[in-house]
Amino acid sequence: MEEQFILRVPPAVAERIERLLNDSSSSSEDKNLDMVFSEDGRTGTFVIGDDRFSASLLDLPTVIESYKTYDDNVLIKTADIGQMIMVREEDDGVPEEVEHRHGLTPPMRDARRRRFRREPDLNPEVVRRVEKDLQNIMAGGMAENIDILISC
Repeated sequence: MEEQFILRVPPAVAERIERLLNDSSSSSEDKNLDMVFSEDGRTGTFVIGDDRFSASLLDLPTVIESYKTYDDNVLIKTADIGQMIMVREEDDGVPEEVEHRHGLTPPMRDARRRRFRREPDLNPEVVRRVEKDLQNIMAGGMAENIDILISC
């Protein structure tokens, strides 16, 4: 499998990147294209030419499959993409969450809340006690701390 990522940039930056990739005679000021991440690995700086933009690495709510074709008939899966690099203008705020709330397309808006069940609130001590009881029962023993209710 290949290594791939999604780079989401503002429209003005997208035009500059497109010019850089398509025009061989583009100005030398846009030739510099760089991405540097800080120590935490989640925030960084995207550089194009002399302009710097803040960037964040965000987890997507779902895994996206990427495909390619050589003959327009057969699709070959090339990657599973689970993260996105989001480049922001200077006046945009820094996201506080590490997970992007929305997917990449309009139907996936607020996908985590609308499409997935909430994780249950479980007490870790109760989970440990139940695991211990299950292991005892599977080993042929009895469960401990059992409350038996008899109703007539």
